[in-house]
Amino acid sequence: MRDANPQTIYLKNYSVPEYLIHSVDLNFTLAEENTLVVSRLTMSRNPASRSSDSSLILSGENLTLISIVLNEDNRLTEQHYLQTEDSLIIHEVPQHRSFVLTIENTINPKANTALEGLYLSNSMLCTQCEAEGFRKITYFLDRPDVMARFTTTLVGDKDRYPVLLSNGNKIAEGELSDNRHWITWEDPFNKPCYLFALVAGQLEYIEDSFTTFSGRNISLQIFVEKQDMDKCAHAMQSLKNAMRWDEQMYGREYDLDLYMIVAVGHFNMGAMENKGLNIFNTKFVLARPDTATDSDYEHIEGVIAHEYFHNWTGNRITCRDWFQLSLKEGFTVFRDQQFTSDRTSKAVKRIEDVNNLRTRQFAEDAGPMAHPIRPDAYIEINNFYTLTVYEKGAEVVRMIHTLLGAEGFRKGSDLYFERHDGQAVTCDDFINAMEAANSVDLTQFRLWYSQAGTPVLTVQQSYDSSAQTLTLTISQHCPPTPGQAVKQPLHIPIIAGLMNKDGLIATCKLQDNQSDEFLLQLTQAEQTFIFEDLKKQPVISILRGFSAPVKLVMNRTLEELAFLLSHDRDTFNRWEAGQQLAAQIISRLIADVQNGRELHIKPIIVTAFKQIMEQSWDDLSYFSLLLSLPSETYLAEQMTIVDVDAIHTAREFVVLALAEQLEAQFKTLYRNNCKDESGAFDSGAIGRRRIKNICLGYLGRLEQQDVQQWAKQQFDTAKNMTDQMAALAVIVNSSHPAKQQCLDSFYQQWQAEALVIDKWFALQASSHNPHTFAVVQALMQHPAFDLKIPNRVRALIGAFSQANPLHFHAANGQGYQFLGSQIIALNTLNPQVASRMLSPLTSWRRYDAGRQALMKAQLERIMTAESISRDVYEVASKSLV
Repeated sequence: MRDANPQTIYLKNYSVPEYLIHSVDLNFTLAEENTLVVSRLTMSRNPASRSSDSSLILSGENLTLISIVLNEDNRLTEQHYLQTEDSLIIHEVPQHRSFVLTIENTINPKANTALEGLYLSNSMLCTQCEAEGFRKITYFLDRPDVMARFTTTLVGDKDRYPVLLSNGNKIAEGELSDNRHWITWEDPFNKPCYLFALVAGQLEYIEDSFTTFSGRNISLQIFVEKQDMDKCAHAMQSLKNAMRWDEQMYGREYDLDLYMIVAVGHFNMGAMENKGLNIFNTKFVLARPDTATDSDYEHIEGVIAHEYFHNWTGNRITCRDWFQLSLKEGFTVFRDQQFTSDRTSKAVKRIEDVNNLRTRQFAEDAGPMAHPIRPDAYIEINNFYTLTVYEKGAEVVRMIHTLLGAEGFRKGSDLYFERHDGQAVTCDDFINAMEAANSVDLTQFRLWYSQAGTPVLTVQQSYDSSAQTLTLTISQHCPPTPGQAVKQPLHIPIIAGLMNKDGLIATCKLQDNQSDEFLLQLTQAEQTFIFEDLKKQPVISILRGFSAPVKLVMNRTLEELAFLLSHDRDTFNRWEAGQQLAAQIISRLIADVQNGRELHIKPIIVTAFKQIMEQSWDDLSYFSLLLSLPSETYLAEQMTIVDVDAIHTAREFVVLALAEQLEAQFKTLYRNNCKDESGAFDSGAIGRRRIKNICLGYLGRLEQQDVQQWAKQQFDTAKNMTDQMAALAVIVNSSHPAKQQCLDSFYQQWQAEALVIDKWFALQASSHNPHTFAVVQALMQHPAFDLKIPNRVRALIGAFSQANPLHFHAANGQGYQFLGSQIIALNTLNPQVASRMLSPLTSWRRYDAGRQALMKAQLERIMTAESISRDVYEVASKSLV
């Protein structure tokens, strides 16, 4: 362990930096095992600091110090400074004038398996500095509120490093003797060091250009390894789409002359918005119809947009401290969600985002690592790049948008950009701008930033036929979370609409406002809303568009849910009615399984599905979601004590019953949507593939020879990865006689494509087949598996532990033992990835006593592991409290 008692950092202890850095001149002499870094910092005392300490403390880890020179000619000796494991303390520096500090050190990129700082990916050198990776490159004031102008010179061998990239614009280059060359890059904008980037290697690039709304011509370049040059076109078009959208929707224009993206095979996260030089996981750049699914294409466009949008919401305006992370991430996720909604199906995008939130972020809110979107304490900041900060943070921004309206939100964002361009600011600064631009008071709303947990709304309704009124009573409460036993009422926007029982809109009056849809603002622990002028009792559609990240408790009959599934005009609530209909039926079947009763399907769900299938749909992707059942993960979240076996049995029973009773309809839909549209990514083609493949998924449960032939034929003839993977999934999760043959064939076909082989690993790891655990153990020994590659770890270990509840939670504990061993192994290689793999064990209290004991034992085993990292320590220790 780096520290036997890891220090907790608190938001309340924030203080301004004691020193400022005005300019940074970096020089790298690149080598895989011994890179020389010369850092020349122009600094001064911060006049805003109240500290009287004359020493300078710089952060630094895993660095070999060579020399320190103050003001060009004063070479410091060991009596002038103290070097610790994670810092460099210079005892005396000038206090009343600026000074120049020059530090030389070396680093070993090849040994850097944590993939923070400067590291080796294949034969390429690249960086990842967010959140605190720059301190692994050189000694620095590694905090986001220290912003400086960077000039970077890279020196490297022309054969090994023909491409030398860094932030900003290229200002000079030249050649040296001994086959070396150099390039100097200058970033004209102040930035914190976490936005620094460097890439060097044997890369090729595609190039395009974009003309901004002011007429400036921007050069766009995407760098990849040679074999991936044919997979960049979609990423380039996505970038241009994002640039144009940001100009039109937010008035934001790009500010440099060059925008570069580099695809890297070894990457802990999805992508990084380094100023002018984005570094991406290959997963979110590379796409060709035969190697990437429709989902991959959409995610690539979304992530490309997300990182581009950060240029303003993250780079030009950044965080004062890491507690404010949601300032940039929540806002930018909201922006990328808006972008994808405009580019694809708004209904599908909203449903997919909410699905992700409810199955994963709600679990985070209910677990030992629960925290507000602006945390108040952390041990390791990497552990707070969470769904709460990102996805719930986006929902909080979305609520502001709902409360202010599109025009008011744009006014607020314009003021935010105007006030804070070039600054490191806080979440409060964002809210202040929204308030000032719209003359509103969001004091109570700010609690969303400081209060953890998922609020629960309980809705009761009462219709008075004589008064022709519907009274809606809504109460809110939030369960206790670690460190927050008592919660205050939040300001919650709730969109509601009413329908008559013939399916037509019910127009009525609420507080003198006549409409068919209302924005209710819940600000008290309990509030009553009275709808007037209702001649008949209506059916209410509440929380339309999922207008707030809450759990809704409302007594609904199966008949009422079926009605909403048929008639609700809000696309989200229509889908949600179907999900709740299925969830109620499956929940009752779970109880039947647990009590040994015979299982019977409720006819109402068969009828509801049949009616949906008989309708005509313009948005086929949305249609496919209406035919989807709640996932086992979602169903588990609805249980106090999770019973993975009963959930799986009950859900599979419903799937099979629907397949049996609607076989003809599924087969007709499958045949009608079988078209060769490889390379077509319009909404129609994507929708047809989604419908065809969801039908094949249902039909695969029938184990019929004709369906098995369809699946095999689709697998053999597919010219796009969406259809090939869908067919392979049906084959693998059935008793198909060609199962192993297809798996072997797929591997042979795609063994040179790392991202496709990730899919091959993940599909097998998430299979519900009885021998899956043995398959996972065997795949750990496969030549293509490498514990040092995060994507491969996520594909095998992550898919098994996080996407296969049936087998991971086997009662004998073998899944827990397996995960514990892998986390211990990863801890010394890559603490960030190890920490993220821990999440399935953190919910151990949600399971039966036997499983609780087995999961807890693995957490205790991890805690006693030698050299446990801060990342792993924080999650494991908090899970055991």
